[in-house]
Amino acid sequence: MDKQRIAKFQKIVWDFYKKNKRSFPWRETENPYHILVSEIMLQQTQTDRVVPYYKRWMKQFPNVAALSQATFGEIYPFWQGLGYNRRALFLKKAAEYITTNGWPENLADMPGVGPYTANAVNIFAYNKPLICIETNIRRVYIHHFFEDKKDITDKQILKIALAAAPKDRARDWHWALMDYGAYLKSVTENPNRRHKAYAIQSKFEGSIRQTRGRILKSLATGAKTSRQLKSSMAVLKTLEKEGLVVYNKGKYALA
Repeated sequence: MDKQRIAKFQKIVWDFYKKNKRSFPWRETENPYHILVSEIMLQQTQTDRVVPYYKRWMKQFPNVAALSQATFGEIYPFWQGLGYNRRALFLKKAAEYITTNGWPENLADMPGVGPYTANAVNIFAYNKPLICIETNIRRVYIHHFFEDKKDITDKQILKIALAAAPKDRARDWHWALMDYGAYLKSVTENPNRRHKAYAIQSKFEGSIRQTRGRILKSLATGAKTSRQLKSSMAVLKTLEKEGLVVYNKGKYALA
């Protein structure tokens, strides 16, 4: 990459960040558990929506020991409404893993933790010189370096991200990219549409996701008989297989 172009790009990002840095509770800690919770919550969910859930969660489950000892039924009320409820179960399983084994060298060894989340925790908790690419960051690189191209891949973006990443400032750099990318969304036609893997999320109304949420919400108020939930039996069986619900003596309940 052209060094002058990279330097100019870095200046744009840093200048924006200096004037427009956003404040979130998970940016005020270097606790890896707190950051893991925020990263799992932020998956496919807007930051402003996550803030109140994150605060309530931290009051109820302030550490991995507290979370590992809770049942899914005890956890669900603090997740309800956030969507993609398996994420809450993944967090619990990760807490159980950490309680038993300690934090692994490779964070992706924990249940429900993929390469992106593992890198994000290492960056924001430990300031490790790694790269992670998410929606806002992807938008920034496509906007500045792939102006007239389509079918862009993360592999292409990664080459530029490695060249642009400043030494010893991984944490602030990724926050700056995220904040700048969030701003670009409001002033440009979404550059991410030109990414090879871009896809519009299916409608929530009438979806399996909506049915799953309704079932869990119903069960949170008390166990239901199989007859009452007969119309959703296929979804119930999936939820049971995933470990979110249990069936006992003719009734389903949160695990």
